Amino acid sequence: MTLDFARNNLDRETSPYLVQHADNPVHWQGWSQAALDEAARTGKPVLLSVGYAACHWCHVMAHESFENPAVAALMNDLFINIKVDREERPDIDTIYQTALAMLGEQGGWPLTMFLTPEGKPFWGGTYFPPETRYGRPGFPAVLERVREVYETDRDTIVKNVEALTNGLQQNAKLPDAESRPQITADVLDRAAERLLQEFDPTHGGIGQAPKFPQVPILEMVWRAHLRTANPQMRHAVMNTLIRMGQGGIYDHLGGGFARYSVDAEWLAPHFEKMLYDNSALLMLMTQVWRRERHPLLEQRIRETAEWVLREMVAENGAFAATLDADSEGEEGKFYVWDEAEVDAVLGVDAALFKSHYDVTPDGNFEGHNILNRRLQPDLMDAETEAMLADCRTRLLAHRAGRVRPGWDDKVLADWNGMMIAALVEAGTTFAEPTWIDAARQAFDAVVRDMSDGEGRLHHSFRQGEARISGMLDDHAGMICGALALHEVSGDARYLDLATTWTETLERHFLEPGSGAYHFTADDAEALIVRSLGLGDNATPNGNGVMIGNLSRLWRLTGKPAWRQRLQALTDVVADQVTRNFFPIATALNAVAFDMAAQDVVVVGPPDTMETDALLRAVATSAGPDRLLSRIDPDASLPDHHPASGKTMAQGTPTAYLCRQMVCGLPITDPEQLAQALVEAG
Repeated sequence: MTLDFARNNLDRETSPYLVQHADNPVHWQGWSQAALDEAARTGKPVLLSVGYAACHWCHVMAHESFENPAVAALMNDLFINIKVDREERPDIDTIYQTALAMLGEQGGWPLTMFLTPEGKPFWGGTYFPPETRYGRPGFPAVLERVREVYETDRDTIVKNVEALTNGLQQNAKLPDAESRPQITADVLDRAAERLLQEFDPTHGGIGQAPKFPQVPILEMVWRAHLRTANPQMRHAVMNTLIRMGQGGIYDHLGGGFARYSVDAEWLAPHFEKMLYDNSALLMLMTQVWRRERHPLLEQRIRETAEWVLREMVAENGAFAATLDADSEGEEGKFYVWDEAEVDAVLGVDAALFKSHYDVTPDGNFEGHNILNRRLQPDLMDAETEAMLADCRTRLLAHRAGRVRPGWDDKVLADWNGMMIAALVEAGTTFAEPTWIDAARQAFDAVVRDMSDGEGRLHHSFRQGEARISGMLDDHAGMICGALALHEVSGDARYLDLATTWTETLERHFLEPGSGAYHFTADDAEALIVRSLGLGDNATPNGNGVMIGNLSRLWRLTGKPAWRQRLQALTDVVADQVTRNFFPIATALNAVAFDMAAQDVVVVGPPDTMETDALLRAVATSAGPDRLLSRIDPDASLPDHHPASGKTMAQGTPTAYLCRQMVCGLPITDPEQLAQALVEAG
């Protein structure tokens, strides 16, 4: 494809974020070697701008600068301008976010980086206003100064490039092991005790404003509570989930959580809704509900799942990526309310609703009202809650007439895998087959539209086109989804696909010297560095997810190679746990699963009342370390499995609870099974 670099070429892209910028007067290019070659040919540095469709400050910078003809002319004259969707190219975003951190700047989006024609960074930032304000220099002045330094002070440029490139290369290596402690339950419990010190004891969550859900850390503390019965740990998690669920970060009318809150009380969110946040919260809330049976958690689980099925299913049946923060050029306009509008919709019921949802004449945030129940987080009596539910239904119907936020309907394999697993977990727990059916439909869509036919996935799909070679997170996420569907159905097809994708990671992603997986494949587009690490970002780290996947695969198949790979990857985590355990919570949770994994085997003919009753007991009572195997009476488990050869007791569907490769006595009574699961969990 021949590119005209004297025009904006984003009309050739499929990413909604990139297409949003196709009419900018900036001569934007998508990321390509051709664009870097043009920078080399012209002697211009590269201006790399990274964002995503639901990002409010990305829209602000676009309106202020990228749509401004004078600023665009300056950009076109001084730089080759490349625009990247961070959701479509997390491999690129990861590299340059890391470079920005090395410059001592806080990362985020929009990311604005300046590169040499080889793609090597030498300076950058995030949002820049059109003129100096907020203590930040104006963007036109930044452009002129960067180009001036690039042309007149090559020594500084070379030093910056060398320092950042060397730092990125070092960051792409796991540190040498100083010691290799064994990860024990005591190690994990002490880590959780340290994490407790970071919780806001009043409003929940980690630290103060801004507040993110940080689900892997919540899960670490929850798992420690299950091991130790520490009431402070229970309070930290329950308080956080309840405060979030009653805060403005939650959409009380339509369901689903926004990405984060700008304040400490969870009142005012950045209103974008991300598929990955909601999948993680759906999974955690379900696991916590099984122990606590808190009615608010069930309500939020049901509402969030229904939101996903109602608003987040893309054209091909898989799940879309995000909903925007902005509509009609204003952040949150779709979600906030004026008192008069609430009065007009609800009439005589308005007073009741306003008293519970913090609606006031002057508003609770910038002159408007963000619906929330943070001031009265406890649920009311059943009659009052029913009246409030009716009010919410009427307000939701009214809200449907507003201009909707932008919908980024691209399908991402990794995010879909996470939501598939979460919907299976929630659907099984709450006996909601439509949730499981939606997960199965999404899985089939990804396999159909995003597989290359040779056991590998693509990362992104939209408008009939699969794009970008699949990365570690894509395969890890879909393996997780496949194993969840295998667990709930017993269908060997899902286990076969999980095995195929794991073999792909072994062939194309494994770093033999460390035992961990690279973020990109060995035959993927060559960037300036090939990322390798254990740390979570906005989404769970693929290496951490793979620890859980490998543990399940080994237990389900008995293949020794998976046990060996699991041990090698666990050793990598052990090397890092004494350095800084905050960023590796996903990996530590997966190690905790492997340490305490509870193999639950139900032997019985399918679709019988007795078998289903045992499966329901497992679904509603098991802890987070459950691995379920559904076995027909004439089938068998792998020879290595502790329940291999076990059959129905006295011709009745039977459950076996196995831990540390030893199975307990056969259980045929569902209530007895439920009690045993609670005690074991």
